[in-house]
Amino acid sequence: MPQPFAHQPRKRFGQHFLNDQTILAEMVAAIAPQPDDTLVEIGPGLGALSEPLLARLYCLHAIEIDRDLAELLRKRYPPERLALHECDALKFDFVQLSRQLGAPLRIAGNLPYNISTPLLFRLVECAAVLVDAHLMLQKEVVERVVAAPGTASCSRLSVMMQYRFYCEWLLDVTPESFDPPPKVESAVLRLSPRPAEQCATDFNALSLLVSAAFGQRRKMLRNTLRGLFDEAQLDALGINPTSRAESLSIADYLRLACELQNRAK
Repeated sequence: MPQPFAHQPRKRFGQHFLNDQTILAEMVAAIAPQPDDTLVEIGPGLGALSEPLLARLYCLHAIEIDRDLAELLRKRYPPERLALHECDALKFDFVQLSRQLGAPLRIAGNLPYNISTPLLFRLVECAAVLVDAHLMLQKEVVERVVAAPGTASCSRLSVMMQYRFYCEWLLDVTPESFDPPPKVESAVLRLSPRPAEQCATDFNALSLLVSAAFGQRRKMLRNTLRGLFDEAQLDALGINPTSRAESLSIADYLRLACELQNRAK
């Protein structure tokens, strides 16, 4: 096990270090790493998850923005075992790493809550080079990712994530599992990319549409999608103009996005 290290958690990096051995064991069991997997850990921190992952891998890639923690990890593990990328995960080029290594990536990590949503959208953009992702997130974010149409939690994040991934809520984690304890509940999410043939809709068209629909979610679609579709066009596509964004299914959004895509040809 790693030796204790005195590190003051930094609020600006959203640092809450997972130290619950039961939860760590459950995460590793869910990931089920194989020795030659190309696995990238986001935010290794003090190495609580890195250590059991490295026990099963030939090499682990890790993205760490905190230079003090990066230095700790460099001292603890040789570079051939832990390939450390000292940078902001939001700016990291996952596609380039996959091309460089000639292999698709597996992602894991206890994500800082302050970057979790934008990082999820980053993973949507690079889903083609991913095998899967196992992520510790704020429970409220996981609720939104897996939310079904017609529920209060359904959002832009729900639609975009479910369009590109199979999303599975694996387990809940209490604040006491972290040091320092966060003020919110957490959960572990598994993302598995859908086959490419299921994701043929133009991503930009879908993103534009979903952003417009949820931009003013209390308003009806005839208002939020004005400029993209009039009421007659919505009716023709089987969409009730008086519906609200959260009531549409993924298939409804794909049908609308395909219409936008066809107009652009």
